[in-house]
Amino acid sequence: MLTTNASISEIQRRIAAGEISLPELVEFYVRRVESQRSLNAFLDVYADEALEQARKVQGKLAAGKAGPLAGAVLAIKDNIAIKGKKLTCASHILANFVSPYDATVVQRLRTADAIVLGKTNMDEFAMGSSSENSSVAPVRNPRDPERVPGGSSGGSAAAVAANLCTAALGSDTGGSIRQPAAFCGVVGLKPTYGRVSRFGLVAFASSLDQIGPFGRTVEDVARLLNVMAGHDPMDSTSAPEPVPDFTDQLHTRPESLTIGLPVEYLSGDVQPDIVQAIETAKQAFTEAGYQVRDVHLPMTEYCIATYYIICTAEASSNLARYDGARYGHRAADVQNLEEMYRLTRSEGFGKEVKRRIMLGTYVLSAGYYDAYYRRALKVRTLIRRDFEQAFEQCDVLITPTTPSTAFRIGEKTRDPVAMYLSDIFTVSANLAGLPAISIPAGKDENDLPIGVQLLARPFDEATLLRAAAFLEAQF
Repeated sequence: MLTTNASISEIQRRIAAGEISLPELVEFYVRRVESQRSLNAFLDVYADEALEQARKVQGKLAAGKAGPLAGAVLAIKDNIAIKGKKLTCASHILANFVSPYDATVVQRLRTADAIVLGKTNMDEFAMGSSSENSSVAPVRNPRDPERVPGGSSGGSAAAVAANLCTAALGSDTGGSIRQPAAFCGVVGLKPTYGRVSRFGLVAFASSLDQIGPFGRTVEDVARLLNVMAGHDPMDSTSAPEPVPDFTDQLHTRPESLTIGLPVEYLSGDVQPDIVQAIETAKQAFTEAGYQVRDVHLPMTEYCIATYYIICTAEASSNLARYDGARYGHRAADVQNLEEMYRLTRSEGFGKEVKRRIMLGTYVLSAGYYDAYYRRALKVRTLIRRDFEQAFEQCDVLITPTTPSTAFRIGEKTRDPVAMYLSDIFTVSANLAGLPAISIPAGKDENDLPIGVQLLARPFDEATLLRAAAFLEAQF
């Protein structure tokens, strides 16, 4: 019925031609999810509701009154709220929590006639780089089920890669959209911080978190961003920036473009196949008449340390609300309030979440705040200045998305530092609040997907997406 590379536009064309109906499409995806349950990509599937909505949107299509995303059947990461549905963050502590409201992005997508198929699996509270930290089951990579799909939005990336849905939503705190997109061979976009409302996103690190889309093509994520972007009074960090049509001129070759290649990103231990992909991309830009130049981001070596101080500090603060007193899991047979707090959190949180809460509490504690957290904030400013200076010389930066292709399940679970280094090329965009995208760039010698990352100035997703669409065509 559908090939694995069917974009939103292609699906809409086939529906308009009468080759397929939207209810048939939903039924197809439901069957696909059932047949691929071993991937553990979905936590919940709303088959009956999705089918009912498909019939309504099919009627709108017939009347010529459908929204711009009619034909898109979406999966939503389980840290994004959907009214009346479980919102668990793949954690025991929220195992039975039901959201009382919709996230702003869910409201906007439904208004555009997108259909929500279900919730996807993830690293608990979005803390992880492999989707092995789920309290339910680790997600498996559709390209090789013995390998991880990346994290923390691994379920969403796997769902798109395995053709279990048309597109998906994830969240990106330090690479949690781009890294799994690279590992699974799909497109993943992290918008500028403030471009997309975070209302209804369960907080991990509030100054870093951003919702973004996965798709099979750059055009898919651009179309989703058209609907999702824009100011939201329910989110105090939402920026009142104008929202252009990101699909306008998407496939028109940019007249001029200067590409920056940060030398620090290729000076470390990067898999040779990935280095070659960057060289291929560089050559494609050069042959098209665009200037490619080396740039320097001297604070790059401090990005991982800065990120893991800031994100754990914010996580420690944000996750203090899960105490058993108001909602979520509560330990049984406790003798006093202190015991309730201690047992509830011990039983409800997994190892990685506990690790990050302890790290964050430590760097915020008396005597260590100035040495760690305050210093990390200062370094974050220097990292942002690095990018500002780089963008004085170029329009877009190109880097690897990850230092390696997808690693095996269990390979890094005993070495947290090695796991954290999986995000070495992605955390800087979150620290600086920049838009960034990962696009598929071929395969390595083991036939595993490679991702190439592009970054642009804040709120310049239009240039970022045009450059990505050009590069997408080269691979």
